[in-house]
Amino acid sequence: MKKTHIIGLILIAVAIGIILITTGDASTYVGFDEAERISQNDPNQKVHVVGTLKKDAQGKIVGMHFDPAVDANRLEFIVQDSLGRENQVIYAAPKPQDFERSEKIVLVGSMKPDKIFYCDKILLKCPSKYQEGKISADSSATYEAKKQL
Repeated sequence: MKKTHIIGLILIAVAIGIILITTGDASTYVGFDEAERISQNDPNQKVHVVGTLKKDAQGKIVGMHFDPAVDANRLEFIVQDSLGRENQVIYAAPKPQDFERSEKIVLVGSMKPDKIFYCDKILLKCPSKYQEGKISADSSATYEAKKQL
């Protein structure tokens, strides 16, 4: 075999190894029930859970506990996943900005045997942030153009 063929085979083997390693670390989107099942098989497996914060009729978050004077790196709250199950979540970091205004959240973490979801990362979806500057079809410029006709 030529040296170029050997080098090509080595590069292909390295590429396949890298692909296998990165797909092994990829987490999946699941509900709390599936996160619990996954944690029984592999306690360190990270998963993504999509859900909404549990809020009362006035829009206040139910079950949220954050006291920066005691521990600024501990946030506890309740999330309802897309399948309807509610679960307590503990986030070991400061509360994200606009946390209360978020519509949906994605939690990255794992379920522990105490049936509490320990979150490493929170991704927020805040639609109100994007609706304020929304241009409607009947803007004032369109209205002025209609008046001139």
